[in-house]
Amino acid sequence: MFQLLSLLLLTALVHAGQVSLPELQSPLGPVVNLGYAAYAGNTTSPSGELNGPVTFFGGMPFAQPPLGDLRFRAPQQLDEEIKNGGYVPVTDARNFGPACIQQPAVVGVGSEDCLQLNVWKPANATEGDNLPVVIYVYGGGFYYGTTQGFPLYDWVAQHPGGIIGVSVSYRLNVLGFLSGSAVRADGDENAGLLDQRAGFEWVQRHISKFGGDPSEVTIVGESAGGASMVMQVVAYGGTQPPPFKRAVAHSIGFGPTANTTQMEVYFKNVTDAAGCPSSGEEAMGCLRSASLGAIVSAVNHVPTGMVSPVIDGKFLPDYPSRLIASGNFSTVDFIGGHCTNDGRTFVGGSPTSFTTDEDVATIPFKRWPGITNETIQQALQLYPSPDVPGSPFTSQYDRASTMAGDIIFTCMDYFLANQMSQVKGVSNVYTYRWNAPDPVLLAAAPYEGVMHTSDLYFLFDGTNSGPNAGFTFTPFNSTEATLSAEAIAYWTSFVSTGNPTSEKQSNSPTWAPFATPGSSARYGIVLTEGNVTGTTLTSMETFTADHIERCQFWMQANVTDQTTI
Repeated sequence: MFQLLSLLLLTALVHAGQVSLPELQSPLGPVVNLGYAAYAGNTTSPSGELNGPVTFFGGMPFAQPPLGDLRFRAPQQLDEEIKNGGYVPVTDARNFGPACIQQPAVVGVGSEDCLQLNVWKPANATEGDNLPVVIYVYGGGFYYGTTQGFPLYDWVAQHPGGIIGVSVSYRLNVLGFLSGSAVRADGDENAGLLDQRAGFEWVQRHISKFGGDPSEVTIVGESAGGASMVMQVVAYGGTQPPPFKRAVAHSIGFGPTANTTQMEVYFKNVTDAAGCPSSGEEAMGCLRSASLGAIVSAVNHVPTGMVSPVIDGKFLPDYPSRLIASGNFSTVDFIGGHCTNDGRTFVGGSPTSFTTDEDVATIPFKRWPGITNETIQQALQLYPSPDVPGSPFTSQYDRASTMAGDIIFTCMDYFLANQMSQVKGVSNVYTYRWNAPDPVLLAAAPYEGVMHTSDLYFLFDGTNSGPNAGFTFTPFNSTEATLSAEAIAYWTSFVSTGNPTSEKQSNSPTWAPFATPGSSARYGIVLTEGNVTGTTLTSMETFTADHIERCQFWMQANVTDQTTI
């Protein structure tokens, strides 16, 4: 008993910074000692005109492996008591851990034991430096995605004062978002979102050992990761202090939310494929003891991307659109934005698919079965046909894809920015529009323009994700490299100070706040590639009255029709 109390006291004193842990050495690389575990990282010098070497620590568990009885449950904290006075074995952390199981699932690709995170730090950063921290959460529709495709080397190395980068894995598809009455009775819905939160909380407890400041944390995500940022901001209806100070949401990607009937149908799909009862107390026990092969089969027997976050009454007490409208969300600094042609990736067809009003009224809404015909007809009036004098749309495809983009991506950023600044009174609120296409995707589908994920290409070394946790990196040309450096400077300036302009590049324009006192205008920056190396065409723009009206319509539709979360 005395020994246990001594260990608890030592752990508390270490976490309070009153007792130092021993400095451990390893031939593998630099070591960070957390007291309950120690990790050896890998130091490299990224290419380009950056500030110096960065040390990477990968595959570090932030929760217990979600296996066996912990399958379909909220993540459980590790035993983080100080061991043996901090003289613990050093673990090789020079590489990423495994991706979480994807959809479609393949045995041997990804792992259930995937609740791990990665840290990038300036090589000379040490405990006490109190550097700002950025945490990246990948997208992928809540059914695929991996940290490996989104390196934060350049973010860390480019920032003049130093920041700490972190990326967090979370369970996907069936393993992360299985829902229904059986799960509520013996498990946890939205486990994947709870994984993210557990990763953020690990950062709060331990990032100081890497040189980070737990009180200066910014979370960033794109698409499903962007939706995750919104859900983390509205978590618990804003009644619990968030483990972050700022949030950046790229192309906030919301899809239809499964209703009670759909949840039970998907749950039955899973149990049937796994060979388990579809109801009763036996269902969850059977799923937890099922083989990985059976789980892989189950993942592949639900509609792709349809097992995703739900309103669980706890972490998500209501639809985010309703929580935002009522002011029930956390007060944080915020950046929200989207790609110019996000909607073209999800409109449901190519330009030749859209020639009539009927095409616009039917094709984009196949993914939105909950939207009433009355709402669709109202939308057609808000998005006038290109044949109508004064219409802003050049074609039916332009009309339909703009509508799809507004529904899925481009209005939630405006809505949350407006509520954050006007209801919560936050001054550090900014919006953007990414207006430079991913050249790899553009070559494959020129008609999609500045399509979904174009911003990621520039922010993460020319990244493009593929199936089964695959990804590629394409070298930048000189003008792409210029825009990449400019954007990273804006983003890391926000991470550091809450203002994307304070540490911007000297030749970049000022990124004005979304709203200013005494003005009804709403502003955003447009990030655009230049024609000459060393300069961009980035500039500010004002939200048009038409765009604001359309977004107000869809946010109200979201609240009343319950078509999205």
